[in-house]
Amino acid sequence: MGTDYSATPILELLSAPRLLPYLDAADQDNEAALQLYAWTSRTAAASFEIVGHLEVLLRNSLDRELRRHYREASIGIPWFLMPTPGGDSLSDAVEAVRARLRPMNQESRDQIVAGLSFGFWSGLVGRRYEQLWRDCLHRAFPNSSGQRKRIASAIEGIRKFRNRLAHHDCLLNVDVPFEIRRVLEVAGYIDTDAEKWLAHLSSAMDVYAQRPVSIDDTVVVAARNAWSLYQEAFAYVCQPGRFFRSVDRMAFYVHSQIQKEVPRIRHRRDNVEWSSSSADRLRSSTDPNDRKIAAVIDQSRTAGWTEGTYQVFLLTRPGDPAHRSLETALPHYGCGRGTAFTQRQRYVSLHALETAKTTGDL
Repeated sequence: MGTDYSATPILELLSAPRLLPYLDAADQDNEAALQLYAWTSRTAAASFEIVGHLEVLLRNSLDRELRRHYREASIGIPWFLMPTPGGDSLSDAVEAVRARLRPMNQESRDQIVAGLSFGFWSGLVGRRYEQLWRDCLHRAFPNSSGQRKRIASAIEGIRKFRNRLAHHDCLLNVDVPFEIRRVLEVAGYIDTDAEKWLAHLSSAMDVYAQRPVSIDDTVVVAARNAWSLYQEAFAYVCQPGRFFRSVDRMAFYVHSQIQKEVPRIRHRRDNVEWSSSSADRLRSSTDPNDRKIAAVIDQSRTAGWTEGTYQVFLLTRPGDPAHRSLETALPHYGCGRGTAFTQRQRYVSLHALETAKTTGDL
């Protein structure tokens, strides 16, 4: 379908540095880059909706427990005007909000609470307020493990995601599905019905699934033996000289499903001698990749891999910022001989993996 505008002046107005990642992803096609740019904006807007709802749920849950702890109803003084352990920066933030509201004659308790930033509330579950967490704040998350560090880490991650959305950052390399799952996870810590409500109303993943331009950046390998090695050594090993396209990631097809871990390829090396002497030599190297390959050789030989020459891929592990994990493994429903999703390797896009329910969607 044609358009009645030229993409060139729009690209110039948006600026070359801002559009560079979109043009790269769209193979320098101006119109496709604009479509991709618009898609990330829609994804950001849909994501901001659910993050905004969580922010309100979070602050109200924390505010409720602080009101109770400081017996605000009987004392008649808002908790945020009382001395709080470690609370110098807390009082500064409250005073800044009050100063902003005072000229507008809106300095009410509810307006002050609503005016405090996401950073304020995420800070309250930080290490500085450990005693406050033990006294009362843990009750704001009745469905959690009660581990402050884990909850604080999740909320801080959401805060950073929120800031990226608010500042119109590029989302092409942001793990949006993971971020949405994390929002729902924290909502569930607060209230299970709240989590279900957010999951029901959010359109973020529906919009994310509509990406107009994607590339086959992931190789899915048949991994009957290789999957266990990845889990132990975070590497993939195969015969030397095997051809692979230039891709960013690898996924593993085993047990009639694509496993949920989609690591980034950190390093690839062909024709590696697979022996104890080779491992010893590599282990003494100053190159960190050499040392990692030595560890893979040791691990694989312990598991029964024979000597020879192999090609090795060093891969990320869960928890690495560059790593991706699907929500669940993708089942393959083909039946009979020769109906496997792949018996060797197959190329797909990471985006397709993230939005698929089964291999049939690929």
